[in-house]
Amino acid sequence: MDKNLTPEQIQAIKVFQKNEITECHIYKRLAKVIKHKNNAEVLERIGNEEQVHYDIWKKYTNTEILPDFFRVNWYYYISKILGITFGIKLMEHGEENAQKAYAKYITDIPDAKHIMEEEDAHEHELIGLIDEERLQYAGSIVLGLNDALVELTGALAGLSLALQNTKLIAMAVLITGIAAGFSMAAADYLSKKADNSEKNALKSATYTGIAYFLTVALLIFPYLILSHYLVCLGLTLVIAILIIFGFNYYISVAKDLNFKRRFAEMALISLCVSALTFGIGFLVRKALGVNI
Repeated sequence: MDKNLTPEQIQAIKVFQKNEITECHIYKRLAKVIKHKNNAEVLERIGNEEQVHYDIWKKYTNTEILPDFFRVNWYYYISKILGITFGIKLMEHGEENAQKAYAKYITDIPDAKHIMEEEDAHEHELIGLIDEERLQYAGSIVLGLNDALVELTGALAGLSLALQNTKLIAMAVLITGIAAGFSMAAADYLSKKADNSEKNALKSATYTGIAYFLTVALLIFPYLILSHYLVCLGLTLVIAILIIFGFNYYISVAKDLNFKRRFAEMALISLCVSALTFGIGFLVRKALGVNI
């Protein structure tokens, strides 16, 4: 243990040491599951560098420190479920925090500067590391998801007040949603074909359709299990906001986009359309004298 360092500095170095060995295990474990050979080699190399960083910090503490296996498993399964790009980008945020922490110790610990420079290099390597199919077709997913949210939250709001029967509302929106989903997928397919897009038109249409159908299923779910149409509408709007939040968080992390602006814009559009069609439903019900 370096006697020139204070107990507080030694404790901070132990935290760095634990982070480095944890990240070493994460990168190496991810390297074993990624299919692209070059990307796997980069991850393996970065994992080895994290091990070197761990060994450097160990010189100051003379202490063996175990990795945080919870974090190792967390990032591994996040990457398996949500994609290697998303998992890597979350790790990248951790790298940024590490750099800021190391900067405080550059004066007292010369090795901190070297480690900080390598961590910065990791960040730049990771940015262009993965070319993942699901992100190539993110535009198609956005098309299906956004269209379903805007159309169906509006339809559910309007039909809720017009029909006031949850089973009828669910049936009407389900039929509309299935037809609209196929229509959106077909339109996306024809659009990609017409534009001679580099993307596979069939894959693009499939992503659009799947995003649309999943959104339909989630939005009408309350109407299938509950009987009060206003309660169902409230839950549907909550589900819509959660879908918007989750998807925009995923895309903002994976593609380095502004989360707050994208989330606010998408949520505002969906809620405004819902409010407008809720009013239209009321007017249509009164004008036609419908009483179900």
